[in-house]
Amino acid sequence: MSDMISADLVDLDLSADTKEAAARALAERMAAQGRVTDLEGFLADVAAREAQMPTGLDGGIGIPHCRSAHVTEPTLAFGRSTAGVDFGAADGPADLIFLIAAPAGADDAHLTILSALARQLMNAEFTAALRSVGDPRTAAALIRGDEAAAGEDAPSAAAPAPEDTAAVPVAASTGTAAGSTARAAEAPAGETAGTSEAEAAGAPAAPAGETAGAGDADAPARPFRVVAVTSCPTGIAHTYMAAEALENAGREAGIELAVETQGSAGFTRLDPAVIAAADGVIFAHDVPVREKERFAGKPTVDTGVKAGINRPAELVAEVRRKAARGEVSAPAHAPAGTPVERAGDATEGYGTKLRTWLMSGVSYMVPFVAAGGLLIALGFAIGGWQVNKAPSVMDHFVWTQSGSWGALLFQIGGVAFKFLVPVLAGYIAYGMADRPGLVPGFVGGAIALDGNAGFLGGLAAGLIAGGVVLGIRKVPIPPVLRGIMPVVVIPLISSAIVGFLMFVVIGKPIASAQKGLTDWLNGLTGSNAVLLGALLGLMMCFDLGGPVNKVAYTFATAGIAVAQPGDSAMKIMAAVMAAGMVPPLAMALATTVRGRLFTPAERENGKAAWVLGASFISEGAIPFAAADPLRVIPSAMAGGALTGALSMTFGATLRAPHGGVFVVPLIGDPFLYLVAITAGVCVTTALVVLLKGMRGKAPEPTATEPAASPVTAPDGTGQPIAA
Repeated sequence: MSDMISADLVDLDLSADTKEAAARALAERMAAQGRVTDLEGFLADVAAREAQMPTGLDGGIGIPHCRSAHVTEPTLAFGRSTAGVDFGAADGPADLIFLIAAPAGADDAHLTILSALARQLMNAEFTAALRSVGDPRTAAALIRGDEAAAGEDAPSAAAPAPEDTAAVPVAASTGTAAGSTARAAEAPAGETAGTSEAEAAGAPAAPAGETAGAGDADAPARPFRVVAVTSCPTGIAHTYMAAEALENAGREAGIELAVETQGSAGFTRLDPAVIAAADGVIFAHDVPVREKERFAGKPTVDTGVKAGINRPAELVAEVRRKAARGEVSAPAHAPAGTPVERAGDATEGYGTKLRTWLMSGVSYMVPFVAAGGLLIALGFAIGGWQVNKAPSVMDHFVWTQSGSWGALLFQIGGVAFKFLVPVLAGYIAYGMADRPGLVPGFVGGAIALDGNAGFLGGLAAGLIAGGVVLGIRKVPIPPVLRGIMPVVVIPLISSAIVGFLMFVVIGKPIASAQKGLTDWLNGLTGSNAVLLGALLGLMMCFDLGGPVNKVAYTFATAGIAVAQPGDSAMKIMAAVMAAGMVPPLAMALATTVRGRLFTPAERENGKAAWVLGASFISEGAIPFAAADPLRVIPSAMAGGALTGALSMTFGATLRAPHGGVFVVPLIGDPFLYLVAITAGVCVTTALVVLLKGMRGKAPEPTATEPAASPVTAPDGTGQPIAA
């Protein structure tokens, strides 16, 4: 930690009266040391983290923290306030304030050191020493854990050395040296310092003079065993402070408690044998627990991470009471959690779940849109523009006629399209409530389809179905009925409720809104259509596969997700795909014509961007935007807006929601469509080259810079996301 804090980053007379002012005062010290490149941008990241959950802790501690692209190296600043600053703690203002700044790609070693500090904040001697320290140099040394400061101010307050804190057992935790050490320290004279294999497995230490296998009949009953998981949106401070508090509470209660910290540096899974032997589970988390199914079938206390910090003893007592009553949170072979829980990122809070639920439905729907749209487009290409009026191929099919084959493809695509709204609604509900949400979701989606409520009706039906199932799950159920709840009771009641709401209450209003949207799209002409194309182009290039990009793409696919899409809807789809292809193709071209303006890693990414851009994968431009957002993103937005506007002006149409250049033969006016894409690519390339040329030659990477990583989706799955 020696390079993370210095005397210049310590303010023992912090005069700020608000948490924003306190963060600014400490951040200014970081900026003065060159550790923060953009003060306002960094403070915005701190504020965003603070908005997710207050960072005040009981005991007069405030720990504002964030991971930010504006931080050059992991940094810690400390301020001591006489009046106190309100960080939202239950017991009042904080007088000890730690501003923790980690780079967006902080390495595991630095994050482990920060986690060690977070644990040390639970040490009363450490905080007392900080309240009494007299000068910044000594305070910085105390936080760093320098030996001189430790001996001079607080013998036990030095921050511990970096260690693997991902799964830290307490007392006699299974398979750990920590528990063995604790037992050895407390053993009477004459006992051996080592522990037997039985002790390593959690058995109590044998009395002096007995061998590992002797005295089993007189050995006391094994202690109560608990496993816990802690996590917070940032995964730096609260995660490890909750772990430390729970460990201390377990030690005081005389139980074995092993903690799995799911922090920013990743997490090390608890040994399955430890989980299997546990008598209870504590989840103290503010982001979804990863691989939650490992803990299924045990008495469980599920709460927020701050409860793990502020009242750990109560949580331990509560899980023991649940175990005594035989309460089990889920069957022993419960499903592996909802898609949100399985994909829970360490930086994702519950505020983003709504978007995740909606994207869950959209992601399952898009393959139906792609397959159905391409089949319909191929049907028109082979059978002509009257193929939609052909009779059913079940009644009339001639093997030697192209019209019959075109009609076959068209009708298969039409059947695929009939699944769009039910699949959308069903998998939104699935994202919220897991498999019990599928039935009411599909039922609600089918009703929306029959009632002409369309895409909007599917969204509403999915959200309602998921909410109804979650509500039913909260109702206390007699143990005898638990076995039939997911198979009979939940599908029956939830389908009835969702069906009633869709048929009687909201179906018609949503159908009217859908019709109004469709009529508006079909009525777009002239300058209105051009402006819409420009707006959609801007959105597609703003965050390159992020939420804004997905809104534009979903809007376009919703328009063509019908058997007979209007001409305006197909123009919108064409404009969206064209604009989404511009950023990666432009970056590829820029690295080709002015390679000296880019780093070697960027030039390598430029080669891949040719293929990604041609395939309509906007994420191909992410490495360039991440490295130089102020030059790349505005340039991409300008080119995307031009392409979207030109595509609408030329009247290019597209029935397929994806495919890039590979579906050009299926595009209306393909030549002009390619002209629109080329114009946008040239504009973006020219702007990027001009702006980067004003900066000069790209700096050569240093030996400490990480190697360029492959282009992956923002959701961390390692797979590119369409659009």
